[in-house]
Amino acid sequence: MTEEAGHAPGLAALRRRALEPVDVASLAAFRFMFGALMFAGTLRFMLNGWVERFYVRPTFTFSYWGFEWVELLSPLWMHAAFVLMAVSAAAVAVGLFYRVAIVAFFLVFTYVELIDVTNYLNHYVLVSYLSLLMCFLPLHRAWSVDAWRDPSLRIKSAPAWVVWLLRFQVAVVYVYAGLAKTGSDWLLHAQPLNIWMTARVDTPVIGPLLDVWAVALLMSWGGFLYDTTIVGFLLWERTRALAYVAVIGFHTLTGLLFNIGMFPVIMITVTPIFFAPGWPRRLLPPRWIERLDGDAARAWRPPRRGRALLAAAVAVYVALQVLVPARWLLYPGDVLWHEQGMRWAWKVMLREKNGSVTYRVRLPGATRERYVTPSRYLTRHQEREMSGQPDLILQLGQHIGAELGGEGVEVRVDALVSLNGRAPKRLIDPTVDLMTVRDGVSPADWITEAPDTPPIRLSRGHP
Repeated sequence: MTEEAGHAPGLAALRRRALEPVDVASLAAFRFMFGALMFAGTLRFMLNGWVERFYVRPTFTFSYWGFEWVELLSPLWMHAAFVLMAVSAAAVAVGLFYRVAIVAFFLVFTYVELIDVTNYLNHYVLVSYLSLLMCFLPLHRAWSVDAWRDPSLRIKSAPAWVVWLLRFQVAVVYVYAGLAKTGSDWLLHAQPLNIWMTARVDTPVIGPLLDVWAVALLMSWGGFLYDTTIVGFLLWERTRALAYVAVIGFHTLTGLLFNIGMFPVIMITVTPIFFAPGWPRRLLPPRWIERLDGDAARAWRPPRRGRALLAAAVAVYVALQVLVPARWLLYPGDVLWHEQGMRWAWKVMLREKNGSVTYRVRLPGATRERYVTPSRYLTRHQEREMSGQPDLILQLGQHIGAELGGEGVEVRVDALVSLNGRAPKRLIDPTVDLMTVRDGVSPADWITEAPDTPPIRLSRGHP
């Protein structure tokens, strides 16, 4: 059958739709809002003294596997890195020297987040991914200082796939966050929401409700249904506006109730990319639109010579975004316990871990063990994060062993950890010498099996 007969192959039809020109206004708005939010967030980080707290005070940092070469700079240069991050974010927002600014922001932001695993947050990963995409997209060719300085840059439209790619990145977060909530702890036991909510009973008006387990269960199911359906509602034109109201309401509530940093604000800011590409034009006066557009009339298309390479790069990127978050399925056991495949998997708000870690060190020729506490090496924040993550416990143990002599030194650990309110259980086999363990992507047999008891239930009238 011919394409004219209405039976075009699916891929051919998809390709045509992906190449259709769409209004560039939403891309310009995305650039401005992203850059402005990153500037505000970086400024907030500096003014709160968090550069000092997270990147100056620590004397030991935890490395990501494969990124052991990333190291802390001196205090002066760490502060300088954040200044550069803020300046580049502001430049991205207004579209000034955009290519240089967005590349600088991506490199500095990602470098800072690779320094110490205990600073890992899901929304930091999203920021790195979005800024990486923005390095290659024409977000500066409309409504920017660059386009004002060089009118030859101005465009009126871009291929639909540019908008699709940004939508896809945001959608991945929601979809995987929803699928991650299919576990029994979340859907059947309302944990860890129940634990967090009972700690907020002093909240005005709604405080008494937060101490009711049924309310926690209702919110757990609400979070699951929201994450798994919101992308569909945002993509459907009839429900898009109402869906965005839900986005604002959901993230505002979670931001007020739980200590999850800027994640709610980021999601509220980037989600408008799902609206029709021309949506910003309905919000600005026609006179402003006329000045912003200038004489732009042409559509942007990537250079013909590099289109095949670009298509391949996009395909690889999309595949990685689908596959990397699912890698935890390759590991036996409960990922919330052993943590293998936990990072970069969009497992948002799924676990509350509390642990007590003590290392037992035996020097060569010694008959007795020496006890070492993590607090000798870590800040309170680092110790709290490390105590429930096996690979970090391993890293510090090996650092202690190397510091105390290296060859011949034996390091074992007593790591008692509570997952979502369960009774504490050993996380790591206490008989294993950590100096003989090599971290990697293989299943870790030195991590114990997850507890098989249900999590705690906190509610009014219960302990």
